[in-house]
Amino acid sequence: MARRLTNQFKHRITIQQQTEEQNENGFSSEEWQDRHHLWAAIKTLRGREYYEAATTQNENTVRFVVRYTAGITPDMRIQYKGRTFEILSVINDDERNVTMTIVAKEVV
Repeated sequence: MARRLTNQFKHRITIQQQTEEQNENGFSSEEWQDRHHLWAAIKTLRGREYYEAATTQNENTVRFVVRYTAGITPDMRIQYKGRTFEILSVINDDERNVTMTIVAKEVV
C-alpha cells in the first residue's frame, strides 16, 4: 500500500502560515511564511462535490491529499505552481494519521 501512495504524491505544494511582525517604527505587518513543503495528490471535485461547490461559487475548489502532518489548520494557505489556495477544511482520513485531505479554494 505504501508504494501505491508514493506514486500518487507527485505535486509539490507549500503550506504557509500568516505571521505578524513589528518593524523598528512599531508598525506591524502581516506576512506569509512557509511552514511545510509536502508532496500531494491533487484531486478535482466530481459529481455531487462539484455541484455543491458550484452552488456556492467555489468553482476552483480542489482536494489535496498529503501524508498526515500535524499542525495544518484552515487559517493557513497553499502555494502550488504560482497559484494560491485558501484552505477550507483539513480532514484526517479515516482518523488513521496516515493521510489527510485538504479542501481548498483558489484565490483569484
